[in-house]
Amino acid sequence: MAISLLFGLTALHYPIGDFSRGGPGLFPTIVSGLLFIIGLATAIRARFVDRVPLDINPRNISIVLGSLVGFAVISRLNMMVGIIVLVFVATAAGTSYSWVRNVKISFVLILIALAFQRFLGVNLPLY
Repeated sequence: MAISLLFGLTALHYPIGDFSRGGPGLFPTIVSGLLFIIGLATAIRARFVDRVPLDINPRNISIVLGSLVGFAVISRLNMMVGIIVLVFVATAAGTSYSWVRNVKISFVLILIALAFQRFLGVNLPLY
């Protein structure tokens, strides 16, 4: 919440504009506001649920970081393959592994990336 406040208050120094012609401060203000609301809801909820000890598993952290590095390296050539590698490697850190579920997740993420490329004009090296 502190980080969202830091960025949100800094973004208020830039012109916000309006939704039809947003200024440079509009997007960071909205994002930091949403992150603050999520943080506030999480902090309030934490007061009403029982504490659960946090187990840090270095193996799982390494798997997830490795999947992100693999995604970054492979995406320089083909982002679709990078998305598939990210999903299949990252889910190895979970408690259950299902290749069918991984295929479905990869398919949906590729569709989202295609939508960003086609409809929003984002320059993504998908293929």
